[in-house]
Amino acid sequence: MRPSLILLAARLLDPVTGHVMAATALAVADGRIAALGDDREIRALADASTTVVDLEGAVVTPGLTDGHIHPVSGAELTHGFDLSACTDLPSLREALAREVRTLEPGGWLFGWGLDPNAFGDQPVEAAALAPVLDGVPALLQLFDAHSTLASPRALELAGVDGPRTFDQSAEIVCDERGKPTGLLLEDAACELVERAAPRPTRAERRDRLATALRAMAAAGLTGGHAMDANGDSLALYAELEAAGELPLRLRVAPWCQPGTDEAGVRALIEQQGVGGELWRVEGVKLFMDGTIDNGTAWLEHPDRNGESTHAFWPEPDAYTRVIAALHHAGVPTATHAIGDAAVRHALDAVEKAQAADAKADANAADAADAKTAHAHAADADPAHANTAVRHRVEHIESVPDETLVRFAELGVVASMQPTHCCDFTRADHTDNWSRRLGEERASRAWRCRDLRESGATVVLGSDWPIAPFPPLGVMAGSRHRRPTRDLTQPPHGPDQALHALDALQAMTTGPAFAAGQEHQEGRLAVGYRADLTVLAENPLTTPATALADLPVLLTVMDGRITHRSAAV
Repeated sequence: MRPSLILLAARLLDPVTGHVMAATALAVADGRIAALGDDREIRALADASTTVVDLEGAVVTPGLTDGHIHPVSGAELTHGFDLSACTDLPSLREALAREVRTLEPGGWLFGWGLDPNAFGDQPVEAAALAPVLDGVPALLQLFDAHSTLASPRALELAGVDGPRTFDQSAEIVCDERGKPTGLLLEDAACELVERAAPRPTRAERRDRLATALRAMAAAGLTGGHAMDANGDSLALYAELEAAGELPLRLRVAPWCQPGTDEAGVRALIEQQGVGGELWRVEGVKLFMDGTIDNGTAWLEHPDRNGESTHAFWPEPDAYTRVIAALHHAGVPTATHAIGDAAVRHALDAVEKAQAADAKADANAADAADAKTAHAHAADADPAHANTAVRHRVEHIESVPDETLVRFAELGVVASMQPTHCCDFTRADHTDNWSRRLGEERASRAWRCRDLRESGATVVLGSDWPIAPFPPLGVMAGSRHRRPTRDLTQPPHGPDQALHALDALQAMTTGPAFAAGQEHQEGRLAVGYRADLTVLAENPLTTPATALADLPVLLTVMDGRITHRSAAV
């Protein structure tokens, strides 16, 4: 088969060794790398239908994959007003006042990226934004996307005038008189008010998603592990793929919420494998807790406000049973676990599921053949548990040593978002996250290097829309751990910074392994998928503080060019 695409005069970067390969060119056919070699021999493979690109010494890496992203919900949430630049109450009030002046009478104000640190020592409540929002229906999502600040008018339109009871850990925060302060914690509470707000049309949602995905491709992304399948997300992916407008390869994990019964778990199992050529349901996303910033994480000991004491699942044992059922069915899981107690419980659940399956296998073998049973009995040892089902824990913001080492022991992937540490915490621990945890726990923030050096597979992601999606920025943050807006500031936990090669692997070989696709993704090798990112310079030798600005010259997904700069 004649190649559809040839890249010449390239520096091909091996993500395993970190070395530039001897080959200087590659050919792509039928969405795969068909040949590697020197420019002369690869050029000879071309015919009139082949697109030939002379890279003039640019660096080719395997396509960069975001290990934790929310494309559909992110495209909708980021359509509003970006509040992330507001660092204190005066700047927040001023920004909101400007936005209010642009509204039509009765129009809703939507904001996102609100940093609770902007409120300083004051509580996060609507009263702090009066009179700016008086009479204005407004929903301001905090940066963690687990909480929203609603204006009094928004609460009134939604009929929310006091506390409510939910099936999951969620809360309408109220004052001592039982009157809502405007702060809504977790989805169940936020949705009460969101339902009263105007919603975009399906066509608008599709266009916003397509625009966001194009921007991701332009940033160098060829893939993403989508951590939700809410609403009509799957239908939108299918529609974009059918139109040739899906520029990322997506692995989708639908949510399993507290209260999901056996029939619901079976439905999630049956949904596995649904998809197209470029997107597919593979895994299930669960939540073990909320966030430290809003006091809904699950900590071994309460935070300094006396909060973060409970699991997201009112009955944590029910979560454990769901993990066992999914593991037994061969379904990988991704558990949101931020607090140390949540991470411990997630690992406990995986360990129990592995041990139960190993014991069941040994018993089945024993019943069939005593000799074979002897071999299987060794597998029943939890230390040799079957880790073919690759479970993950997401976020892992602060964990002690005894918990950290269990990731490698159990074969659980550590999915990390280093830019959360960079942009939402401070080296001096004066930020809300650090103040809540106290000095001891804040000093073990986002232990990326410790997890990596313990032998765990580390995957990096943005958690967009929580943090920006450009992958070079994510890799850079994992290396410098400084605030993105001011790289002269000191790093938070510099001893946890990843080495350059570790960071590259965490967005190439790491995601491929987590998805069980290491035999065909994450490498520059013949037969591997032609998902490629082309950079102006070597990301391994580019200083961490300059990496985010490294030009992305070309992005190729499934052998198709999804982004091409004017420079090539």
